Amino acid sequence: MSTHAPVRFLDRTTPPHIVTLVLLAGLSALTMNIFLPSLPGMAAWFEVPYPLMQLSVALYLGLSAVLQILVGPISDRYGRRSVILWAMGLFLLATIGTLLAPNATVFLAFRMAQAVIAAGMVLSRAVVRDMVPDEQAASMIGYVTMGMSLVPMIGPVIGGVLDDFFGWQANFALLLVLGLLVFALVWADLGETAALNRLGFAAQLRQYPELLTSRRFWGYALCAAFTSGCFFAYLGGAPFVGTEVFGLSSSQVGVYFAAPAVGYAIGNYLSGRFSVRFGINRMVLWGVLVTTVGMALLLGLTLLGLHDPNVFFGMITTVGLGNGLTLPNANAGMLSVRPHLAGTASGLGGAIMIGGGAALAALAGAVLQPGASEMPLIVIMLVSALAAVLAIMAVMRRARDLGLPG
Repeated sequence: MSTHAPVRFLDRTTPPHIVTLVLLAGLSALTMNIFLPSLPGMAAWFEVPYPLMQLSVALYLGLSAVLQILVGPISDRYGRRSVILWAMGLFLLATIGTLLAPNATVFLAFRMAQAVIAAGMVLSRAVVRDMVPDEQAASMIGYVTMGMSLVPMIGPVIGGVLDDFFGWQANFALLLVLGLLVFALVWADLGETAALNRLGFAAQLRQYPELLTSRRFWGYALCAAFTSGCFFAYLGGAPFVGTEVFGLSSSQVGVYFAAPAVGYAIGNYLSGRFSVRFGINRMVLWGVLVTTVGMALLLGLTLLGLHDPNVFFGMITTVGLGNGLTLPNANAGMLSVRPHLAGTASGLGGAIMIGGGAALAALAGAVLQPGASEMPLIVIMLVSALAAVLAIMAVMRRARDLGLPG
């Protein structure tokens, strides 16, 4: 049972309202994808090759992974509230930097600095785990991410329209305004939920072996990494596929980009509705199977000659559905392995997940050279999905060995 005071909205002496967690995580998701339809145009603006500008995805994800290793222990030591507020302040400064960047190198530097907003995604999960127990945490994370799934659904659409009418800078101007609003909301509503760990930072880092020697933690983390890796590879490659393979405009790419978010919203709703009833391991398994089957079907359709944006982006909906079923439950599983290290587990697990995503996003950008079809991207996503199936099966086998549910 939670010992926290009842939630009162806009009262920072109580745990945060779910709306605050949704918007906090949503800002992190929006920062990742709102500008993606603008990538080809940004490459032309800065007069650099597309693969270089595409590094704004891979480098962002890579630094996010590094930061998440640090954010978890720091928040266990100093609290969720203060870490989130500091991260948001730094994010606002970095966003101003992207708007003023005179060249691609400076832009990429400030884009990497924007990755500090990943603290919002990591710690929103840790806050949930602070407030409620395991299966209920999976359910609540599902509802939180179902709400925030609206952000990646409409983000690229808005980004594409803003790019068509005002240029790519409008995307980052919107992030600045929204960042200021969310900062004010977090300041007013997010009360501290962590039972502060008074160990020094170095001592907390020495607790990592407790997680790293857990086979269940690794299974959940790798499953989340490979499942989300399908989506991150999509983020890295779909702008090229949309513009260069299918000849779509920025606004059209933005509309098609909503495809996985539709599935993600449904998957997160199902997680929130059924995780308590069926258990987190079974929900994860169903999620990775949905993604794998969807990518296998897309591969088959493409081999049959169906090179059409409706087919490609329509089947990508299964990636979103699989992620929506898998990630809330895999994240809850990671945090439940060592509950007293919830913040550390969230950060380390997030680093593994985002680091793998960065590698796959970079790989997608590297293989999609001028003249390439959508096939290399589909193969990368299918292989990643198959690896996720193997990871959750290993978790379920270990759970049976330990006499645990699932």
